[in-house]
Amino acid sequence: MPEGPEIRRAADQVERAIARQPLTEIFFAFEHLKPYETKLVTQEIRGVETKGKGMLICFAQGLNIYSHNQLYGQWMVRRAQDYPPTNRQLRLAIHTAQKSALLYSASDIEVLADAELATHSFWGRVGPDVLNPETTPEQVRDRLLAPEFRRRRLTTLLLDQHFLAGLGNYLRSEVLFVARVHPARRPLDCTPDQMARLAEGAIALPRQSYETGGITNDLTLAQSLKAAGQPRRLYRHWVFGRDGQPCFVCETPIEKIDAGGRRCYYCPQCQSA
Repeated sequence: MPEGPEIRRAADQVERAIARQPLTEIFFAFEHLKPYETKLVTQEIRGVETKGKGMLICFAQGLNIYSHNQLYGQWMVRRAQDYPPTNRQLRLAIHTAQKSALLYSASDIEVLADAELATHSFWGRVGPDVLNPETTPEQVRDRLLAPEFRRRRLTTLLLDQHFLAGLGNYLRSEVLFVARVHPARRPLDCTPDQMARLAEGAIALPRQSYETGGITNDLTLAQSLKAAGQPRRLYRHWVFGRDGQPCFVCETPIEKIDAGGRRCYYCPQCQSA
């Protein structure tokens, strides 16, 4: 499932392709949204916003197309009217004379007025977005200490979009590793240094992943491993997807556990219980 950095990179592509230029056609697959095809096609798109894994295509006259990719949704930007060969179902298409932005397989699509955003079940209720420049480590630390969050296991909390928007499964493992925190811990179990590292990592790793196309490992180390011919899956992350491989810090084999029905990776030495 794409996480906040991947959705923001997709939003960047969509914005470059269709924002601030005349639209030629809009297509909605869902019947209840069909009336908006003619209503929106005459308006200009002023920008594309994201909150975590949600995307908002903002039109000039106060309407917005909200979408959430969930597990299987995928955005594709192509030449105008150039549809790829795929078995996926097209849910939304926005065309200009030069480009088409195509959303496949997503089932969560709505048209919302500006006034509806604050009370929307996702857009209005998620926590601070880790990619938003205004979100700070101090805010994250304060949320970790908040009564509604401090007693929850971090493997669950870091996936909760009401806590922070944009973290997901691979980022969960990576944030816990750079903080040197065992997956079984809760915020109230952590030392002040661990809390500081959790807050820093929850901001820094998603932003690095966004800037680098998914790399959360030390960038110098990743570059040297790439130059040595290592495949991307072995140098992209500190621990995620590397079970049985030596830790980059202490050489202890990385372990994989099930946490909330999803795989989580950690170093039993660096993240000792």
